[in-house]
Amino acid sequence: MTYDIWFNGKLVPHAEASVHVLSHAIHYGSSVFEGIRSYNTKNGTAVFRLSEHIRRLLDSAKIHRMQIPYDQETLENASIETLINSQLKASYIRPVMFRGYGPMGVNPLDNPVETAIAVFEWGPYLGEDSFEHGIDVQVSSWNRFAPNTVPTLAKAGGNYLNASLVKMDAVLNGYVEGIMLTTSGYLAEGSGENLFIVRDGEIYTAPTSLSILPGITRSSILTLAEHAQIPIHVGTIPREALYIADELFFTGTAAEITPIRTVDKYVIGDGKPGPITKQLQHDFLDIVKHGNDPFGWLTHF
Repeated sequence: MTYDIWFNGKLVPHAEASVHVLSHAIHYGSSVFEGIRSYNTKNGTAVFRLSEHIRRLLDSAKIHRMQIPYDQETLENASIETLINSQLKASYIRPVMFRGYGPMGVNPLDNPVETAIAVFEWGPYLGEDSFEHGIDVQVSSWNRFAPNTVPTLAKAGGNYLNASLVKMDAVLNGYVEGIMLTTSGYLAEGSGENLFIVRDGEIYTAPTSLSILPGITRSSILTLAEHAQIPIHVGTIPREALYIADELFFTGTAAEITPIRTVDKYVIGDGKPGPITKQLQHDFLDIVKHGNDPFGWLTHF
């Protein structure tokens, strides 16, 4: 089923939200976007960390020198308007800003910037049983970008050409997802998820200085872990730490908190989601499903 899309300031029918084939974004990947989830909580529909997502969207646009005619409040209200119009309770919200039809060539400064917000239904990103049973992944042969090559603090469309190569190779090799290393050989992240390691009851994850996306779900999990008094280490991690981890899991708006049961055919722990992963899943779901939100992360309407 299709739903109306907020396009350049107003809701339009799904089929009318179209762009020219010579739009700059199609040829050069000049877009920035967000992925946001709404949940059907016991207190009604709520959007998870809407303000943080829209702020990151505007930050991404600023990094790429996009002149945006909408402020944060307008975009938050437009996201809610689009969701209400869809009548969906649980949904995935996709705001995107992109450089449209104008002069051809790499220089985008004279191309108009267009803004759209779409909503649709999207279940578990990494498989229907991934939350409960975990997934099988591989270490990718494709590296994460080196620092100062592209701005990885921006969630930009062109960045995901790298991610698509990682994902395609994983799927064609019989895995669900791939894990990227940095150009120095340290652990980075998945194609669309941040990565966490658990060893001896403590959590390890890469810093954003290693060109990983500063994930909003990643930030949420760090807060939940701190609240649960689980020790956290943010720093460089060698590849082989994957194989001797007690637990591994991915985080992301789409992936939420997905356990990893094998990497490169090494079984992680006993091959099942471990106690810390399950605790963080429980604490996360208690917020987004049950509406027990001590951090003010949910936007109700």
